[in-house]
Amino acid sequence: MDVQEQIREYIASQPEPKRSEMHELHQRILKVSPGGKLWFEIGKNAENKATSNPNIGYGFYTIKYADGKTRDFFQVGLSANKAGISVYILGLEDKKYLAETYGEKIGKASVTGYCIKFKTLKDINIDVLLSAIGYGLGVRKK
Repeated sequence: MDVQEQIREYIASQPEPKRSEMHELHQRILKVSPGGKLWFEIGKNAENKATSNPNIGYGFYTIKYADGKTRDFFQVGLSANKAGISVYILGLEDKKYLAETYGEKIGKASVTGYCIKFKTLKDINIDVLLSAIGYGLGVRKK
């Protein structure tokens, strides 16, 4: 199954209204980054144990670990969680940037160093979220 099919199945597996909201966000993120690399991370390790919620990934950067190893990964992740939806913006060097730049403007959402979590799209300013996503897709970890 290719990445596009995995993404379609993942979104379709969500209950409403989360399914419609994930679909809308996915379409909007694709417009922010037309032609960008798509990923689907199932959220399980080599032993098939859950390590995270599944993620739809957008963009590309290389993670450099302290031991010198590297790993190719996505810049922005979209994931369903029990309470709503999470958007992960990875590779940011300044862990205060998201909260300081978007936290007060985004609406009813939790904003950490790399994650924006909200219950429903109605609770947030989607244009502010898309601005944060666009920033994340434009940033490369050095």
